Amino acid sequence: MNHLIVPIPIKIAIIRLGTILTTSLKLVKDFCLFSGYDKTKAIYNFLKEHPLLAVSTGLLFLFSAIVFLFTEWSYQSIEVLSLWVRGHFGYFYLYLGLGCVLLLLGIAVSPWGKLKLGKSNEKPEHSTWAWASMLYSTGMGAGILLRAVQEPVFMQQNPPIATNSTPEILALEFTFYQWGFTAWAFYGLFALIIGHALFTKNRKVLVSSSIPQKFKGTKRANAVDILAIITTVFGLIAAVGLGTAQITGGLNHVFQSEFGATVTLLLAILISTIAFASVWLGVDKGIKRISKFNILVTLLLLAFVFINSNMGDILLSFGKASMQYLMDFVPMSIAVGRFNPGIEFLTDWTFYYWAFWLAWAPFTGIFIARISRGRTLRQMLLGVLIIPSLGTLFWFSVFGVSAFEIIASWGNYNNEFGSVFSSIFLFFGEYPLSGLLNGITILLLVSFLVTSVDSAVFVLSMFTDKGNPNPQKKHRLIWSVFILLATLALILLGNAKPDIDVLTTVQKLLIITSLPFAFFIVFMAVFFLISFGKKG
Repeated sequence: MNHLIVPIPIKIAIIRLGTILTTSLKLVKDFCLFSGYDKTKAIYNFLKEHPLLAVSTGLLFLFSAIVFLFTEWSYQSIEVLSLWVRGHFGYFYLYLGLGCVLLLLGIAVSPWGKLKLGKSNEKPEHSTWAWASMLYSTGMGAGILLRAVQEPVFMQQNPPIATNSTPEILALEFTFYQWGFTAWAFYGLFALIIGHALFTKNRKVLVSSSIPQKFKGTKRANAVDILAIITTVFGLIAAVGLGTAQITGGLNHVFQSEFGATVTLLLAILISTIAFASVWLGVDKGIKRISKFNILVTLLLLAFVFINSNMGDILLSFGKASMQYLMDFVPMSIAVGRFNPGIEFLTDWTFYYWAFWLAWAPFTGIFIARISRGRTLRQMLLGVLIIPSLGTLFWFSVFGVSAFEIIASWGNYNNEFGSVFSSIFLFFGEYPLSGLLNGITILLLVSFLVTSVDSAVFVLSMFTDKGNPNPQKKHRLIWSVFILLATLALILLGNAKPDIDVLTTVQKLLIITSLPFAFFIVFMAVFFLISFGKKG
């Protein structure tokens, strides 16, 4: 049985972290002075001027070294700690998710909803189409391709609860629940608070901008931003690692080959290179264009499957499952009575999803805030909650109902759709032009990953460039290179340790780092409401 060492108190950890940082900077300074090279002096001065960059990259390097040196111990510790977090704080995540949805709806319909992010006469910076494309590509992206078939089928074959609904409608309802309002409420709350601080109070684009001014410049404020940076990096390299693994699986399926780690590494380099070019061009010329391409191709793919499937059954199931989802949302959100699927299901699915959405909330929420200038709070909040949720619900209806009918036509199901890496490619094998569909899916996976990387790099650059909403390009370069190297290292480690699921381990690490944000998000909301109350 694994045992966890009790973490040292936070105050002591901060003091030790400060000591390590001071010592490290002194060593770098001594090296620079000893070497006498102007460039190394310039690097030292640059890092000294941007302490968030120095500390966060230093901690990430330290963590990476520990994982490489003590891989099995790190894996076991992360596994046990992630289960402990879900076991002890899972229900807190549920209540928090419901609270975020209700809070955002309340603010949207209240008089506060008329307030604008920016000046009162300011127009939205981006069109609704471009805005929705960017927020959806950033917030979900490749995930809807990974789970499009696998998750609804799993829920159909393993009904979480017993109800009067058919297994198919129940499967869609639970899939809706785990990909719907709650995920976007976590993102939306961060976007609301950071957007208000950025465009109304003229503060910097930092998570610490959401805390009272009396804490600004303190170690507590800096620790919040560092945690946001580290969580974003872990989430990003996990997404790229998993995404490239799925693309490799798709290539193997399409070409009936056995591409391995080399192709996965090349894909990571390709994705990072395109993402760097996109983020170098900026939001308008790079990120926005790729996001619009993603959504357009996704809609075409969705339309093809919809037209070539039983459209009547899809629409009927979509309507029934959506109605059930709305009716059952509150009891499902607190897992009460007959809506409690049991601790095992909650731990493996709902708690995991909620922790994952929370882990992505700082990065995604801040990016949504950055692109929402000129919109009212009502427009942003209802847009974030409703537009992507409706799109996701219909997406899973089309693919889920079509997969159910394929299974029914087979007459026997042997878990063919059980893998997130191959399920969608096997699914397309049942349709005309399957080779073209699989090729488009692979292209979409690459493009969605590019959007995730470029928007994350942009947010990381804003963090480390002292909250600059248009960060210097040298920060974009640094984070692009760092993300690429970290992803390559993760893929290599995964292949060097085939007995350890390294990519899944990194995802579980997000569950651990999301816990502080689960508490912090409550603090953010309370302070935000108090500050608004004083105005009203």
